[in-house]
Amino acid sequence: MDIRKYRGLLEAGTVTYADIAAETGLDWRTVKKYLAEDAEVAPPSAGTPRKGTQPRVIDPFTPVIDAWLRTDARLRASVIHERLADEHGFTGNYQRVKMYVAEARPRIRRELEEREDNPAGRGLHRRFEVLPGAQAQVDWGEERGVLLGIPVVYSFHMTLSYSRETFCCYVARTDLATFFGCHIRAFGYFGGVPGTIVYDRAKTVVKRHVRPREAVPLHPEAVAFAGHYGFGIDVLAAYRPTGKGRVERSVEIVRSHVLDGRAFGSLEEMDAAFAHWAPLRARQVHRTHGEVIGDRAEKDRAALRPVPAQPYFVAEQHLRRVGKDCLVSFERSMYSVPAWLVRPGQYVHVRAGDRQVAVRTLPAGGGGLLAVHPRARQRGSWIVDEAHWDGLPDGHTRAVTAGGHGPDPARPGRGRAPDALGMLLAAHPDAAAPVARRPLSDYGPGTPA
Repeated sequence: MDIRKYRGLLEAGTVTYADIAAETGLDWRTVKKYLAEDAEVAPPSAGTPRKGTQPRVIDPFTPVIDAWLRTDARLRASVIHERLADEHGFTGNYQRVKMYVAEARPRIRRELEEREDNPAGRGLHRRFEVLPGAQAQVDWGEERGVLLGIPVVYSFHMTLSYSRETFCCYVARTDLATFFGCHIRAFGYFGGVPGTIVYDRAKTVVKRHVRPREAVPLHPEAVAFAGHYGFGIDVLAAYRPTGKGRVERSVEIVRSHVLDGRAFGSLEEMDAAFAHWAPLRARQVHRTHGEVIGDRAEKDRAALRPVPAQPYFVAEQHLRRVGKDCLVSFERSMYSVPAWLVRPGQYVHVRAGDRQVAVRTLPAGGGGLLAVHPRARQRGSWIVDEAHWDGLPDGHTRAVTAGGHGPDPARPGRGRAPDALGMLLAAHPDAAAPVARRPLSDYGPGTPA
């Protein structure tokens, strides 16, 4: 209570003890005691806040929570509450745990970052150099608005780390078969295979994501492909784009020099545009190593491993069911199979390569080849061989008649002309009433009809 303020108001006669008591929440006798003219007693203390003086239910369990968060900082508060109640006999509610985790998680993450990284070196990385032919880097680019009629296409880039020579091609998909099919095209362009290829954690290379410092499980097809061509797979740590900065820079350079300001009618035109620009790039001096890119690329290519004579066939494998129309659905496109070799609802084995789709029976049924089709360029396409429908009804034997009469015996092969009046009378409800028929001989002269 501000004694000086309220004493002045009281002396001026603008307020009473009761008014001051109502405003301050004190008893009027207490107000009078401290505002009296001869009062020399100190005003009542507001008291110390109780916040933080009472023990919290969560306090005995905070060391356990901190230890769990140091193991995995992404652990959810609901999971922590569940484990505390089950393993440590915690009786508090979920909100207490949630509030503490919201305060502790950022603190634990800062501790982990300071422990793992040198604070003075954040944002920096170590530059590395490689020998000719030792390494290449691979990345995808997403190109929009450059191909007429198709909103998005993808650019595949492989850059030799020593010379910075780049290969690029344009595709409509980023699936497994297309991804490694682009590798085969790149090996043919460079004339060899590098010792190691650097990737990010793409689903075509990595089988599943794991925690930091754990071994990354590779996709079986990626392992088989790398073993066939004899190169090693180097997967970057998560959120480390500087590990393949050379190919990422190449994506930007190719986009600006080949695609910007242009429109194309097909993927082949886009590939031709890159092929036209690549010699211009090879004659330039690279700003980092200070040499002509083409001259340095000759050393790079000379150190590459030879490409195997037999290419590796990369294919996705799927199970699909045959429809009643003898069509198999794959990637929203329809592929036909022979009607005399399948039955509705039968499961078949689909192997999809970069350019072809093969449909086979399951191994239990002999694994025989049913059909081979070119792979659809766009989703929703129908890839149909009309011969696969031979023997199925096509409707050419159906016939209709308007009069309901059979063929005229006197005119074989031709139907009787429709009788319009008969059709009209037959449609009337009374046409179905029974009518007696008698011969005309029953009616003699003068017999009333």
